[in-house]
Amino acid sequence: MIRYLPMMRMFLLLSLALTSFTFQPGFLAEQKRYGRVRTAISEKQELVEDRLKAKNLSLDALNILLVAYKDDDVLEVYGKSKQETSYRKIVAYEICSRSGRLGPKRKGGDGQVPEGFYYINRFNPTSSFYLSLGLNYPNLADKRKSKATDLGGDIFIHGSCVTIGCLPMTDEVIKEVYLIAAHAKNNGQSKIPVYVFPFRMSDNNMVTYKAQYKDDAELLSFWSNLKVGYDKFVLHKKELSTRVMQNGDYAF
Repeated sequence: MIRYLPMMRMFLLLSLALTSFTFQPGFLAEQKRYGRVRTAISEKQELVEDRLKAKNLSLDALNILLVAYKDDDVLEVYGKSKQETSYRKIVAYEICSRSGRLGPKRKGGDGQVPEGFYYINRFNPTSSFYLSLGLNYPNLADKRKSKATDLGGDIFIHGSCVTIGCLPMTDEVIKEVYLIAAHAKNNGQSKIPVYVFPFRMSDNNMVTYKAQYKDDAELLSFWSNLKVGYDKFVLHKKELSTRVMQNGDYAF
């Protein structure tokens, strides 16, 4: 009997380790600790599931990609299953307020909404603006393009309808966006892409906006760089593979 004790002890430790691993809470389980997330689930999950079902998608295998158009005041949500490579549009939401002007954010306090290629790096279930999703501004492109010592930060997609450089969606809409993003994160999507364009950068629109901003060569050069990424996404509906050149331009 005594000689079997070490083996029994090893078996017990292994069982405890497997049990701990099995019941370790995931991202969504952790988020459900917060009242606003639970409210979003109870009020919006059925609606979200119906929208996804219409696109042959489900919450438990969902990846997403967000695209914002500043001058259109629109945030589009694209989705795909984890096994797919191409996204399809699920829904478009109105961005209810905007600060600044068209063009990128280059310093703290300028009131600008960034333009470029970002990803969600923070989930805040206790935000001052109900729920919020943080963007990784400033990214490397912003840092290389800016000459400012303070580029600012804390750029969010959030609730409410007030903003200084963020994308406010109202509390009702952010419940849906946050819920969709939380499920995608729970499915293993560690970096949810967020592409922020000044406008829909079709060839015709580029002619119109270039005429309006013809005296700002630096801005037009920046927009021409963004358009390369815009065209690739519109054509293929796939997540862009980007890198940042030494001068801050994006390469795709």
